[in-house]
Amino acid sequence: MLLKTFGWSFAITVLGLGLAGVLWGWQGLAIVGILSILEISLSFDNAVINAGILRKMNAFWQKIFLTVGILVAVFGMRLVFPVVIVAITAKMGPIEAVQLAVNNKAHYEELVTSAHPAIAAFGGIFLLMIFLDFIFEDRDYKWLSWIEKPLARIGKLDTLSIIVALVVLLVSAMTVAPHAAHGGGDKTTTVLLSGIAGLITYLVVGGISGYFEGRLEDEDEEAEDGAEPAAVEKKGGGTGAAVGLAGKAAFFMFLYLEVIDASFSFDGVIGAFAITNDIFEMALGLGIGAMYIRSLTVFLVRKGTLDDYVYLEHGAHYAIGALGVILLVTIRYEINEVVTGLVGIVLIGLSFGSSVLRNRREGKPGAESSAQSEVTSGV
Repeated sequence: MLLKTFGWSFAITVLGLGLAGVLWGWQGLAIVGILSILEISLSFDNAVINAGILRKMNAFWQKIFLTVGILVAVFGMRLVFPVVIVAITAKMGPIEAVQLAVNNKAHYEELVTSAHPAIAAFGGIFLLMIFLDFIFEDRDYKWLSWIEKPLARIGKLDTLSIIVALVVLLVSAMTVAPHAAHGGGDKTTTVLLSGIAGLITYLVVGGISGYFEGRLEDEDEEAEDGAEPAAVEKKGGGTGAAVGLAGKAAFFMFLYLEVIDASFSFDGVIGAFAITNDIFEMALGLGIGAMYIRSLTVFLVRKGTLDDYVYLEHGAHYAIGALGVILLVTIRYEINEVVTGLVGIVLIGLSFGSSVLRNRREGKPGAESSAQSEVTSGV
């Protein structure tokens, strides 16, 4: 199971580190190794969130996530994305941007870093929306019940997540944006526009995937209730349409996963410049880390870890909320990537510990109770 799931990650690690050693020597080998560890530590909570979505997909789409998805993650976000940012920021062509990244690494780093306010606002609001939609939903299992119960009650207002996100964006634009640490000058307009773009992206991609998922669940409920074939055909077009509907739902969930991964990768890409400004070392190191995150996601799904340890998703979403806020704060203040990674690891570790304690109290270690009543931890 372990080798089957992580086999490609192990192989890519060996090949990647070997290639780094050949091209850049021991120093390059060390840099790529450090970047890989940085990416894994920053994105562990990403794996938990991805697993919660990926477990709704079939084996085919899980494979797509590991193949096509990893190509998008490595080449799209870790290599192409910084170049695109430079091309847009400096108003130059993509070929010129690549030449700049190769021949003038210091200036390239400066241009990417100057785009940080826009990147942080987009990613921060997107991640914050994921957290808010989770925390405002009434769930069977509650980890920090003292805060989750009242938030679930007020979360019955459908637009509350959007309102809170817009308020946070407005506060960020009025406080941290006018004194941005990167890019120079007042970045209020940039932060507002980028944050709104992040909100719109979340609503569009998440809304479409949720719509198709809901349609698919309705079809399944009809089939389970013994609906007449004609009725099923009239509603969804028969068995063939149901399969097609599942495909649409999985496709938009896949897009949603890719946008989530992109938002998580922002801080990793920017933070990597503290270690190297060589785009190829960066892409190789962060790419190896991204591969492990995807393998870990599939491992969590196949082992049923989220069903066995019911508070893991809570911890991951709290970590996402913290990361969203941290991204917005970094518009003005420098926050070390070690701090960002530790916040996520600590929150997930605490939620895992609470899950273990809950399982022991229930007398079913490593297994989810079949009871549907609300369960609270002692945290």
